[in-house]
Amino acid sequence: MEADYVAISALQHYAYCTRQFALIHVEQAWADNQYTAEGNLLHERVDSGVAEQRRGTRYERGVMLNSQRYQLTGKMDLLEIEAGDSATNSPLHYFPVEYKRGKPKVEDWDRVQVCAQALCIEEMRDTRVTEGRRGERSL
Repeated sequence: MEADYVAISALQHYAYCTRQFALIHVEQAWADNQYTAEGNLLHERVDSGVAEQRRGTRYERGVMLNSQRYQLTGKMDLLEIEAGDSATNSPLHYFPVEYKRGKPKVEDWDRVQVCAQALCIEEMRDTRVTEGRRGERSL
């Protein structure tokens, strides 16, 4: 059934360049270059799947995502979960974090990916996600 699902990363590739999308996701023609190889090395910690807790915030790495409603699937770099205020019984706050090499882009290519991640988190965790974040280059 998930064969009909769209990879979340494919949305970013399509927004950036339809030819790149076709090469990667249709023709399966992909070869790493210097920049993608460096990105793979930088992602090792993020892809580890190791979770940690620091001062009221939980960090979940390599979270698998799925949305039946939007037929999306993928793996996100990091999900930050900030504790709500127990005194007011406020809910947890979820923030998808996407790591990208280089400077933030003015265009919406990467934001498309984070928005799709947020839609999956909302469905999977029965919550509302109002903000995403960009991870630091050093990961």
